[in-house]
Amino acid sequence: MSALFSRSGPKEISLTITARTFFKVLLLILVTIILLAMLKRAEYALTLVFIAFFLAVALNAPVSWVERHLPGPLRGSRSSATSLSFLIVIIVLGAFIASITPPIVRQTQSFISNAPNIVQSLRSDNSSVNQFVERYHLQGQIDQLSSELTDRLKNGTGTAVAAIEQITSSIFSLVTILVLTFMMLVEGPMWLAAVRQILPNDRRAYADRLLKGMYKAVKGYVNGQVALAVIASFMLLPGLLIFRVSYPVALMAVVFICGLIPMVGHTIGAIIVTFIALFTSPWSAVGILIYYILYQQIENYLIQPRLQANTTSLSPLIVLVSIVVGVSFGGLLGGLVAIPVAACLRVWIVDYLHERNLLDTEHSSAKAAS
Repeated sequence: MSALFSRSGPKEISLTITARTFFKVLLLILVTIILLAMLKRAEYALTLVFIAFFLAVALNAPVSWVERHLPGPLRGSRSSATSLSFLIVIIVLGAFIASITPPIVRQTQSFISNAPNIVQSLRSDNSSVNQFVERYHLQGQIDQLSSELTDRLKNGTGTAVAAIEQITSSIFSLVTILVLTFMMLVEGPMWLAAVRQILPNDRRAYADRLLKGMYKAVKGYVNGQVALAVIASFMLLPGLLIFRVSYPVALMAVVFICGLIPMVGHTIGAIIVTFIALFTSPWSAVGILIYYILYQQIENYLIQPRLQANTTSLSPLIVLVSIVVGVSFGGLLGGLVAIPVAACLRVWIVDYLHERNLLDTEHSSAKAAS
């Protein structure tokens, strides 16, 4: 098939497209649409895989250090070093969870038993809330709210079942991530060595240099995420103390762990911290929630772009644009991989331009010599 483009003047521009080329382009478009649809359906699974990959990158250096310093015949055993590292992490996390779970359970039971009384106390004569209720004649709604709250707390079987299902799903996801991370740490060096053997001898040095640069970029992103989690935990401490929230040190650890999760970590952390603050008072919960949201905005637009720019060698503008574009195209998964993908693309482009300049220089030198 052919198409003819003409313009005023004696010249004509003709573009000829064969049927084979047309069908190739059409097939490429269809395959791309199918792949994007498959990626969308597998977004949750791929999110777990990418989280495990980032954890593997973060733990690779400690595991390699343990591997080199294992005693006797275990030295150099990747699986033993990974198992020991995981055992240490699990012990630390288990001790932390065991230390904060009993007081949280006690506080939860106390809050549930006192929740109707809290609603009624808002109707005291000296309460500003009571004055607002009387001004707008909301006594009936308050009574109904108190009655419904009591009934739901006494008959919360459905809510409890839903919560148990959600917890079970989260535990399954956590176990999946841990297993994937373990396998990546154990088999990662073997896979890299196998891929290296497939490459031609003259391309191995180039591949090593490129992979080293990309690994450094991804490692910088992971280290930046750890630094952001540390900053968030310390920045939230003043708010926890100002609003007199219980267990501030334990909540700092919770904020740190949640801050390690890109994109959704701070949302999870805000929910947990606000829920714990309810044990102190509803006003403390509202205050710490507002404080947390304000800090999150400051981090998203000021701290994170600059910090990730330093650790990944990207400009703050590129970091922010990468996040916006990644979330727009791929949602949570796009946001997770946006910065490391941009950092890896930067490494590849810089290396390509460097090789191109070297070839041009060699060609110019050879031409000048001849």
